[in-house]
Amino acid sequence: MMMFRRKKARPHIPIPRRNNHNHIPEDIVFDVLSRLPVKSLLRFSCVCKSWSSLIHSRSFISTHLNMSSCRVDNDHDHGYVMHMPRSSVENTQLCTVTCDRTFDCISEFRAPFIRYTYVVGSCNGLLCLYYYWNFNYNVHFWNPSIRKFKSLPTASIILSNTLSLGFAYDSQNNDYKLVKVEWPIEPSPTLLPLPPPEFEVYSLSSDSWRKVEFGISWRPNIWYYSINYDSPFPFVSGHLHFMVGTIRETGQQEMHPCEMILSFDVNSEKIGELPVPDDDSFQGDSSYGKRLTLFKGKLALIKEHSFRLCGYGHSVWVMMDYGACKSWNKLFSVTIEGPNVSGYTRFNGFTKYGSLLIQQRLELIYNGKFIVENKFILFDPKTLHHKDISIQFKYPSNLVSLYVVTYLESLALHDAENVVSY
Repeated sequence: MMMFRRKKARPHIPIPRRNNHNHIPEDIVFDVLSRLPVKSLLRFSCVCKSWSSLIHSRSFISTHLNMSSCRVDNDHDHGYVMHMPRSSVENTQLCTVTCDRTFDCISEFRAPFIRYTYVVGSCNGLLCLYYYWNFNYNVHFWNPSIRKFKSLPTASIILSNTLSLGFAYDSQNNDYKLVKVEWPIEPSPTLLPLPPPEFEVYSLSSDSWRKVEFGISWRPNIWYYSINYDSPFPFVSGHLHFMVGTIRETGQQEMHPCEMILSFDVNSEKIGELPVPDDDSFQGDSSYGKRLTLFKGKLALIKEHSFRLCGYGHSVWVMMDYGACKSWNKLFSVTIEGPNVSGYTRFNGFTKYGSLLIQQRLELIYNGKFIVENKFILFDPKTLHHKDISIQFKYPSNLVSLYVVTYLESLALHDAENVVSY
């Protein structure tokens, strides 16, 4: 005879109803979450749909970016720079995030692209990169903080040796823009004197390209010109800046080299021209020894020169009052001498707080063999103190140089469409 035990009834546990005392106001949730690091926000977006929707919203992303930027500006220990090698030996690149002041390594990660990429620029934690493939520029916006990237339409970007790209943030429209500048490389009988460069702009919000009128007077009798694109174009006072070296025909068919600085207003999409420093040393030689950069939020111009066949130097001018010709001020000069400095010395960029990163290539004889080594120097122009820093690469040292950009963790691209997560 089988016997069955009657199950005991579970005790009733009353579920408390949500009331106003247990509910956190939305504005407080918004304020608390906007102060958290990116990694925490990515985890908290899985808590509930309302939090996920909030963290993906454009207003929250902008507020979080402003909070992060304020922390970096007020705390010198939160300044970061990222450097990437310029070597095509491997298919993927190792990116290193370092402390701004000391260049000590904080983290490392690899770019999610199978080919060697060039750095166009960095803005609000969003990097713009490109590589050549199938006779086209393949361009990506990449945010390593959230492990997402977006591929840009490439119909307007055809492989060319006479093309430059600039990347910047449109603060008025909360938009990221890529500026393409293209110019003729050789004079032709039908194009003399040469026309001005052509500008096109890509907008992330519209995900499309459009042409921009040049809109300013172009100097007469220009037979050749080029734009120095050896490093990211500086973004100052809402403008991208391009260094243009020209060769003009003057009286009696003489050729005269000179420089100009073109500016592009990212908000209004207007083109302008800024004066170069009023200095005789800027005229009459190659523009390839000159480049624009950013120094503590101001536009700076660096002239590279060599002397006595055994040393290299950099002279740095800073535009103290943006747009004013007389405000150009020669800030300092750096000279590197030595018997082994027979390769080259390269300016790699300023950190956010003004230290200059210099790469020096040393050509040495070791055990009867010729070797090339790269030495990196961090120079403080205020104290004139310099120190050697260690940057390790897996590549042959004679193939390595660096892209150096400022870096900030952010949610940029988190709300964009057609992005790829990896």
